[in-house]
Amino acid sequence: MEGDETFVSTPQIKVLIVEDDDLICKRYQMIMSKDEEIECVGRAASGYEGTMLAALNKPDVILMDIELEDKQAGLRATEEILNYMPEIKIVMLTVCETDETVFRAFELGATNYLLKNMPADSILQAVKDAYNDRPALHSNIAGKITREFKRIKTTEDSLLHNFFIFTQLTPTELEVLELLMKDYTRQEICKLRHVEPSTLKSQINSILKKFKKSSVQEIVPVLRELHIPEILEQRKEKSS
Repeated sequence: MEGDETFVSTPQIKVLIVEDDDLICKRYQMIMSKDEEIECVGRAASGYEGTMLAALNKPDVILMDIELEDKQAGLRATEEILNYMPEIKIVMLTVCETDETVFRAFELGATNYLLKNMPADSILQAVKDAYNDRPALHSNIAGKITREFKRIKTTEDSLLHNFFIFTQLTPTELEVLELLMKDYTRQEICKLRHVEPSTLKSQINSILKKFKKSSVQEIVPVLRELHIPEILEQRKEKSS
């Protein structure tokens, strides 16, 4: 009809694909081409090429393979890109999901992490979520991160608990514990402190009871992680 205006939808989301497998790359390009909100602005087959194209084409979102010219190339490219262009959203793509790789990717600033065999609608949704700052994690990955946070919290609680117990030890118990952390034998400790073996045994048992442990070997590594030997050394320096 005369006078009618035709509105052409302009792609809003510019996507760069960094993938060294040609067939997989073509699949992603085909998926992107079917969504009018997305425009594929380039493809790269290596981390170096991906970094260069990111600087040239200024994509909104990058689909980044982990294993390119080597197993860490995608992670290195992600770090390089986000150091200079932190506004870019990067969605990692891989064939496997090892915990170490997952956490390293998020540590570097990746927005999401998808397996290469994910269906087309999941890939498109991941691109749109990243662009709109809605980093909806795939359930497998979300589960890994949730479990890791729980593990970290448990570890922190355990360390804090042990540090609290350490502060409740008597001066005598602290002296004994310090020598144990320095790997002195019980015989050597008895000689240094001029006590009978039975007395030392009683003191060590008191320490174990407070920590609710059955052996010194269970306590010493935790206290070293808390830097207790250094704390005890600093106390000595201040009191001298």
